[in-house]
Amino acid sequence: MLIRLGLLFAVCGLAATTPGEAARQWRAAHEKEILAEYFEFLSIPNVARDIERPFIGKNADWIVAAFAKRGIAARRLTVEKAPPAVFAEWKTPGATQTIMFYAHYDGQPVDMAKWTVTEPWKPKIVDGRIYARSASDDKAPIQAMLAAIDAMKAAGVAPKSNIKFFFDGEEEMSSPHVREILVRNKELLGADVWLFCDGPQHASRRDQIVFGARGVVGFDLTVYGADRELHSGHYGNWAPNPAQMLVGLAASMRNDEGLVLIEGFEKGLVPLSASEIAAVAAAPDVSGEWAGELALGRTLGNGERIEMLVNRPVLNLRGLSSAAVGKAARNVVPSTATASFDIRLVKGIDLKVALERVVEHVRGRGYHVVTKEPDAATLRAYPKVARISSEGGYNAVRTSMDLPISKKVIAAVEGARGPVVKIPTMGGSLPMAVFEEILARPLIIVPIANHDNNQHSHNENLRLENLWAGMETMAALLAME
Repeated sequence: MLIRLGLLFAVCGLAATTPGEAARQWRAAHEKEILAEYFEFLSIPNVARDIERPFIGKNADWIVAAFAKRGIAARRLTVEKAPPAVFAEWKTPGATQTIMFYAHYDGQPVDMAKWTVTEPWKPKIVDGRIYARSASDDKAPIQAMLAAIDAMKAAGVAPKSNIKFFFDGEEEMSSPHVREILVRNKELLGADVWLFCDGPQHASRRDQIVFGARGVVGFDLTVYGADRELHSGHYGNWAPNPAQMLVGLAASMRNDEGLVLIEGFEKGLVPLSASEIAAVAAAPDVSGEWAGELALGRTLGNGERIEMLVNRPVLNLRGLSSAAVGKAARNVVPSTATASFDIRLVKGIDLKVALERVVEHVRGRGYHVVTKEPDAATLRAYPKVARISSEGGYNAVRTSMDLPISKKVIAAVEGARGPVVKIPTMGGSLPMAVFEEILARPLIIVPIANHDNNQHSHNENLRLENLWAGMETMAALLAME
């Protein structure tokens, strides 16, 4: 009976008139099988930095096997001491266009004690959501692609383009080896467009297409006082207090509305085009709703929409450390104080230039700036010493919405899902700059995860409806003209 039902569905599937309809029909008859396969995938631990352990490679092997099961050749792309990337190709004879799909299979580290719904690699459905590490970021689009392929094959819907897939194994570490992988395999990875299937849908819970991502560079700023902590009663009026100094220095960089005060910080910014500004204006404005959900009594930017603000660079103070607080606090003048920052970059501003502007600002406040831990002689020689150490990063990318391929992507997704939100730049960062530099092709982001997915945190989740909708989106893109 089961075999007959399967054959009946396959025949009915042939009647599907669009890729999106094919995906909907396939899902309706195969939800259990799709979820069983996805749970198997989610059960494999995938912290990228655990490369010395076998789990990260097991994820790559699972993807290779999943594509092979569908008759699509896949293989690892490797470089020394790095998680493997996975490449697959679904060839279409006579195709004149090649589309590359990008996603990543690695995930962020976990704090086991904070996972309250389930353990990170024991997927569980609760109230219509799948809970597991990488359930949304970023195994979801991989599973959606696999299920979409099944649907298309069952319905006899063939791709019109040559289809390639690239699955990154270290995106959550900023893809430090992807440059080498791209250079080694440049011809193999050639395509007319790269579709980055990562990130969340719009906060309005509508599908969105994003045409760029901010770049990012992080750095630590440390200022110095005496070479050891001092008694605050004996020395508090006399010895410089690095914690106080650092607070003042940080405050000099940014005002209460989030405007960065560093001279020339936005110089070089590439402004939005008329069509990009119009697209933002047409997007649902959920600022008030989102602020309420986050229990925010105010937002920054003098009332400007968040979709516009993310097209400007920002300096973010992400942490402070000096001596101790609470029950561990001591009556001391701290010896050092450190602030950790990240700069979110936009198109036209290079990360090295942005860092140098920070250095010049700190110097302008009277500090001697070093890049290594200063010795006693250096501390004695200058009234104020600051150390700035950068952790590296990458630049921003933005593809024009007006390109023919951009319009094709919009048409394909809207054909399956209806009108979508079109955003010039997402607030988060993706390591897309190296792809643009080496491959020189348009890069477009097509996310499918729910915006409230707890990505990178505990209890990460994916709404089931987003997985099903993602199948439709992937089918439409796989069959794109």
